[in-house]
Amino acid sequence: MEQTFIMIKPDGVQRGLVGDLISRFEKRGFFLKGLKLITVERSFAEKHYEDLSAKPFFAGLVEYIISGPVVAMVWEGKNIVATGRKMIGATNPSNAEPGTIRADFAIEVGRNVIHGSDAVESARKEIALWFPEGLSNWRSNLHSWIYE
Repeated sequence: MEQTFIMIKPDGVQRGLVGDLISRFEKRGFFLKGLKLITVERSFAEKHYEDLSAKPFFAGLVEYIISGPVVAMVWEGKNIVATGRKMIGATNPSNAEPGTIRADFAIEVGRNVIHGSDAVESARKEIALWFPEGLSNWRSNLHSWIYE
């Protein structure tokens, strides 16, 4: 089973969307393996987004992520990275497909509610960064009702 890192950004937390967003992943059949509510330190945010450090929006992105608590999660399931990205929708909510998280809950690129790993390798890197203590090792009794 594949794993991905999903973060509900400060605007999603402040707007009370945490339960709705978790529910979407659960209803899809994915399994929560790690979860924490955390206020991010600047140096940590810079490390998380280091691949974007040369971009003109980097400073604003860091300010946004440290502006309030985030919910960091690890989800597990078949093709979770690609499927999670489809569920989240385009970075710019105005380009997001109807029914995606960003189409349903966001208007501005700079307040787009949620982050999801863009590849299996970046998921591994983000999970290691955000969950150095490791993940919960459990298997849902529903597994056989979701996967063949």
